[in-house]
Amino acid sequence: MSRPTTPAVQSAHSNAWVIQTWLSWVLAVGVTSMGVWFLPVDGWMKAFLGMGMLFTVGSTFSLAKTVRDVHEQQRIVSRIDEARMTKLLAEIDPLSPKL
Repeated sequence: MSRPTTPAVQSAHSNAWVIQTWLSWVLAVGVTSMGVWFLPVDGWMKAFLGMGMLFTVGSTFSLAKTVRDVHEQQRIVSRIDEARMTKLLAEIDPLSPKL
């Protein structure tokens, strides 16, 4: 009986990629914040735009986490289904005599 193979573990992101993603995020939020700060409008308008930006950033993190969690849950369910199917196939021996 052969053992089912386990899927390869995904390698972690490289340090360069992690640094690049954080720097791009900090740059995007920083430059947008500076743009809102230096707009030639009154304080209420700046506050409204700043709150909109904060909610957008927070929603983006929530969406990214939710998408990741759903993807991981689907992977777990498919691995469980695959293990069940492998077990069923291992129990069936087409060469054994029928009783």
